[in-house]
Amino acid sequence: MLRRTIIGLSKQLQTLSSNNVKQCRGIHRTVGVHADEGDDLKEKPVYPGSKQLEFVNQLNFLNPDNEPAIPVYRVMDRKGRIVKHQGASEDPNLDKDTVIKMYHDMTLLNTMDKILYDSQRQGRISFYMTNFGEEGTHIGSAAALTKNDWIFGQYREAGVLMWRGFPLEAFMDQCYGNSGDGGLGKQMPVHYGSKELNFVTISSTLATQMPQAAGAAYAIKRSGKDACVICYFGEGAASEGDAHAAFNFAATLNCPIIFFCRNNHFAISTPSTEQYKGDGIASRGSGYGMMTVRVDGNDVFATYNATKAAREICVKESRPVLIEAMTYRLGHHSTSDDSSAYRSVDEVSYWDKQDTPIARLRHYMVNKGWWSEETEQKWKNESRMRVVKAFEKAEAKKKPSPDLLFTDVYKEMEPHILKQQQAMKAHVMNYKEHYPLDKFEKWKD
Repeated sequence: MLRRTIIGLSKQLQTLSSNNVKQCRGIHRTVGVHADEGDDLKEKPVYPGSKQLEFVNQLNFLNPDNEPAIPVYRVMDRKGRIVKHQGASEDPNLDKDTVIKMYHDMTLLNTMDKILYDSQRQGRISFYMTNFGEEGTHIGSAAALTKNDWIFGQYREAGVLMWRGFPLEAFMDQCYGNSGDGGLGKQMPVHYGSKELNFVTISSTLATQMPQAAGAAYAIKRSGKDACVICYFGEGAASEGDAHAAFNFAATLNCPIIFFCRNNHFAISTPSTEQYKGDGIASRGSGYGMMTVRVDGNDVFATYNATKAAREICVKESRPVLIEAMTYRLGHHSTSDDSSAYRSVDEVSYWDKQDTPIARLRHYMVNKGWWSEETEQKWKNESRMRVVKAFEKAEAKKKPSPDLLFTDVYKEMEPHILKQQQAMKAHVMNYKEHYPLDKFEKWKD
């Protein structure tokens, strides 16, 4: 049966191929006739699938060094002042409550990062990755989406989850891998996920989320839902083959997906100057037939505007959009990294003092009369107290029951897995003085 099906498909493909060849030969014969008969119509390239092309009779190579760089879109300058062009601005005119929520979430994320980073250094959790300097890319993009939109993150998008309502306790539980963790302690810290918030669980393997996101966007397109997918990745991940596969699938299948690149200029320790030779990641968009924009990622309003417009294109026109958000990673890549080995302290200090998304938004709010030093200090105290409280709760919880090591592999536990579970339990019970069972939930019957 399978063999007959394959043979049938093969014959169909041969027929289609033969028809295409005949069509192309016919086109070329027509062009040739025009030329032989001295017709005044110019010959045109007619290669299948190509855009309208022109023949030239002089040899010229496209030199990327002579091409102008793609500009960076922004709404406000580094002092939080709205930039005007010919008397007009693109201020999204968000209301006071929304802007203050943006600031609260960015600074709350910043405070959480500091406490969890320190806790890893003290040996209380095993691993952590901070988001210092990139908070604007998270909050600006997340605020422009709807809750029906699906999110595929890399591993530095905690602010997106925070904007959607992921509680501090859930962040802490996940990093501790305790009994309150939705993943039951089976993931590395910072590998968050939330089915309720349409946030697909993080995978460590670089760029694997990108073709998955393209597939999810295709499914949304097929379903006819009023939604899109946003896929976050770093400029380092754009060097992976999965990125190119995702771009091409999304473009050729007209998938409603936003590819959001956080270009923080370091792929762990590799600077962007050694990652690519061309004009960043945005220059790749047109090659795949995607609408593209480069945005100032430290400008939360510019990021918001770009993402909102991109979402409208995705949903209404069913096509992918590429956003390259230019930012700077202030922290180390992770707790396994020491960035002082590959960049100067002065460089980091410059960005920290001169241009951070938090400082820029604070300037804006002060200029509007919405924020003050007194309000700032009060919020700092409150946010730290909230983070510490969630931290203490998570640390006090026990680890998940050891028998859960064997669940979630199959829907129903296979006999050989059950045998392994029973063997481990027997071993642990025989030598329980060597295992800290008091720190774990009790075995389930």
